[in-house]
Formats: sequence, C-alpha cells, structure tokens
Amino acid sequence: MTDVPAFDASFRETLAELFAWRRDVRRFRPEPIAESDLRACLDLAHRSPSVGNSQPWRFVRVSDAARRAAVVASFERCNRAAASAYADERAALYRTLKLAGLREAPVHLAVFCDEATGTGHGLGRATMPEMLRYSVVGAVQGFWLAARSFGIGVGWVSILDPDCVSRSLDVPTSWHLVAYLCVGYPVEEHLDPELVRHGWQGPDLEACCLFER
Repeated sequence: MTDVPAFDASFRETLAELFAWRRDVRRFRPEPIAESDLRACLDLAHRSPSVGNSQPWRFVRVSDAARRAAVVASFERCNRAAASAYADERAALYRTLKLAGLREAPVHLAVFCDEATGTGHGLGRATMPEMLRYSVVGAVQGFWLAARSFGIGVGWVSILDPDCVSRSLDVPTSWHLVAYLCVGYPVEEHLDPELVRHGWQGPDLEACCLFER
C-alpha cells in the first residue's frame, strides 16, 4: 500500500481551469517544442487507463516532409468533399473556418490503435472490441491535458482519409488511425471553442444533462 495524495480545493480549481483551457488549436507559432516537454507529455499519456491494461496506443511523430505533404493533401481533398456536403449559407460558413494547422504546427503526431496487440490477453473486449480504440482516445486526452499544462496547444484533425494516412506513414496493417494531432505553441488563447466563436455550433444543452433511468 502507498499513501494516497490529498487533492485539495485549490488543486481542484486548477484542474477545472486546465479542463476549461483545453482548446482545439488550429493556429500555431513556428518555434519548436522542447523535446523534454514533448516526452513528458507522452509519458503522462502512457499512464492512461486501457481495457485489460492492453495499452494499444501507438504514437508516431511525422517529421518527414513528403509524408507530411501527403497528409496535407489528404486533408485538402477531404475538406473540399466535406464543404460540398453543405448548402448555401452553411457551406459558405464552412469554407471560412480554419479546421487544421497542418502547415504551421511544428509537431505532427499520428496516434494509432494496434488492434493485433496481445497485451491484455483480450480481457474486457470480447463483447466490445471497440474498447481498444476507446482506450487510445483516453491516451489522446491525457496527452492533450498534459500538453496544455506545459502551455502547448493541440489540434485534432479528423478531416482525413485514415487509409491514405496509414499508407503514407507505412505503419503495420493492424494499426488503425484514431487521431492525427497538430502540436505547438498557440498563436492566440481563447476560453471559448473556435466553432462557437465563429458561429458554427453553440453548446448542446442536452449533452450537459444527467439522465436517470
């Protein structure tokens, strides 16, 4: 047994601020991130919970210019297709949004789920195999909060063809792309989400409800 730390009211207030300031960043300054800070954030992400202690996340830093260019090209194709799915004013608004910082971010991290991992021996996912991917999402959130505590911003780019990204990065076929993250120091800081600020979508009040059954 070990002593359990006491998390007091002051800590809880700071934690609430960390959650509130965890914003999706699309505008990055060009200066590099200290390697020690990036590694510290990854170390904290690796402490995330996972189904059956499977630890299925695989973080890939994308530094090669050609591979980055392939990801940017995938985003641009998918973004054009996404814009065409809207009509009239919504389509016009969509085209004004900055939805990725792929060209500016000093660090790109592709986060995969290794769906062939034997770690954990399959515990907890016989009826819900998607728990492996959910575990990776937990690690992404852990990395994101850790990064925010270092003053580092993160943007999750989902307007991508995952198969194209996987081929471009030459990863094992058992790895499934869960997140593509742009990482760097933000150009600007905002407490409200960018999509709220630019009129795309306000809060969903139902999402804040606790339903009882």
